[in-house]
Amino acid sequence: MKMNLDKIIVPLDVSSKEDAIALVEKLHQVTFWKVGLELFVSCGPEILTFLKSQEKRIFLDLKFHDIPNTVAGACRSASRYGVDLITLHATAGKTAMKAAQMAAEDGAKEAGYPVPKLIAITLLTSLNSRDLAFDLKVPLELPEYALSMALLAQESGLAGAVCSPQEVAQLRQTCGDEFLLVCPGVRPVWADKGDQQRTFTPSEALKAGANYLVIGRPITASNDPVKALERIIDEIK
Repeated sequence: MKMNLDKIIVPLDVSSKEDAIALVEKLHQVTFWKVGLELFVSCGPEILTFLKSQEKRIFLDLKFHDIPNTVAGACRSASRYGVDLITLHATAGKTAMKAAQMAAEDGAKEAGYPVPKLIAITLLTSLNSRDLAFDLKVPLELPEYALSMALLAQESGLAGAVCSPQEVAQLRQTCGDEFLLVCPGVRPVWADKGDQQRTFTPSEALKAGANYLVIGRPITASNDPVKALERIIDEIK
């Protein structure tokens, strides 16, 4: 059970530190938590300090996307908190990703923490092929675009990428076994897809080659989050 649990990252998609703490205490068995924009903007690094005090692993999912100097500065600061994963958009470009990696190494060293793994967003899982073609005017097919972004991240020295589970198998085959693949958009067979467009079940995503599954609302929006988590773990045994 613990091996399967370690592969699940639960998002703290709440608006206050108090709500976040309540969720962590309710799901005390969860070892890996995601802190995104809403919570971080609401309470800042206080939530990271709390999670560290509880010996939890932290996925800081702020999706940095700016000019290289700004992205590098953000990753340097973020790495000083002792987080495990940090996201930035691959579309920031190779220069920004290389600068971010170097800055993260510097920041972690200054703070005495291990270097966090930087992972690149390939394409948000709320977007589909039509969005890519008609709204973003990208002339590539979605799987080809996701792969190109992952390869750009790998060439820039990043540890991995965030992708939908539907692209995992291709990215795993092309980028190799050491490249970290983190998958949001994972939904158990019994859960509503919400605004996720490109989904797999937990078992499907792991079999395709995902290292970590980000599973939020099927757990956190459930009437019984503990039972929902146990149900997912049973599903991927």
